[in-house]
Amino acid sequence: MKRAIWIVLDSVGMGAMPDSKQYGDGDVNTIAHVYEHCNGLELNHMISYGLGNIEGMKALPRYESPKGSFARMSELSKGKDTTTGHWEMVGIYTEVPFPTYPNGFPEEIMKAFEEKIGRRTLGNCTASGTAIIEELGEEHVKTGYPIVYTSADSVFQIAAHESVISLEKLYEMCEIARNLLKGKHEVARVIARPFTGEEGHFTRTANRRDYAICPPKPNLLSYCEEGGVPVVAVGKIEDIFNSQGITEAIHTKDNNDGIAVTLECMTKHQEGLIFTNLVDFDMKWGHRNDPASYGKGLEAFDKALPQIVEALKEEDILIITADHGCDPTAPGTDHTREYVPLLVIGKQIKEGINLGTRKSFADIGQTLCELFNLPQLKIGESFLKEVYK
Repeated sequence: MKRAIWIVLDSVGMGAMPDSKQYGDGDVNTIAHVYEHCNGLELNHMISYGLGNIEGMKALPRYESPKGSFARMSELSKGKDTTTGHWEMVGIYTEVPFPTYPNGFPEEIMKAFEEKIGRRTLGNCTASGTAIIEELGEEHVKTGYPIVYTSADSVFQIAAHESVISLEKLYEMCEIARNLLKGKHEVARVIARPFTGEEGHFTRTANRRDYAICPPKPNLLSYCEEGGVPVVAVGKIEDIFNSQGITEAIHTKDNNDGIAVTLECMTKHQEGLIFTNLVDFDMKWGHRNDPASYGKGLEAFDKALPQIVEALKEEDILIITADHGCDPTAPGTDHTREYVPLLVIGKQIKEGINLGTRKSFADIGQTLCELFNLPQLKIGESFLKEVYK
């Protein structure tokens, strides 16, 4: 059995898709705008594998003889969030967007939720996660009422101070919400958002937990499970797929931890799929409109890339991509509807192959199905034969 290492740089988009205005986005380009804001970035390793050569890539320099294969990927599904992006990558097309609540959740939902948890709530609005705890954190600490909020994405988020509502209780509240949100109100994810600190200095912790809906089958991960292909999930991958098709899951504290765990897994697991999500780009820097830190994060990953490449075995494939955009220079704090980059690296991967603009994120899943001799997905076109020596 071969091995694939798949790293999702969460939210590292590379330019507006043709339909981005339908999603409220204008001239968005996460990589280019971060690069320009920082007056250039040290991304020499990713650039050497073809990042700047990707069709439509702006700002980044081209490399004369790229050492990897590369492409720009279009999102076929309707949406611009984590679930939609990751699901499409494994072969699930989301034709009808998950429900969103720009004006807060309806009374029928909130009343039922408050009855189930035995207390009132605060918020019930669209907000930035960092802004809402600054606005309502003090009142939450005084009353013990959890803060409920959403975003432009299909999420029901519950924030609570860890000293006021225990993690165990917060997770229980999330499970209650998950069970309530069915039918037309079945949001993609319920998210626990614990925080600590004092007024004026509240800080979200690493104890976040996502409660996603189960992905429909078949998909790459369900095929892996049926075909005996082990899947090791690093970061929030397990949450996104509600543990479906996951052999082993390791949650991480931040990007650096995610990279370290991925390297450990490459030593420990000699076959199958190692599937990693590095969420700091999105959670800490994109949503918080912090292009400077976003740039430092990109540089940190680029600096670690040679160590990851060095750990590849002879027939390994390393895939680096993203699930959507989150341009930190754009108005607002939400995801942005963008193309995403694709780098394919390995000792058996052809150098300098331009895979153009792919029609769907599912091309990755279809490629891995072919790699592992699994059935074909319903969507996506494999690029394995184009890149494999």
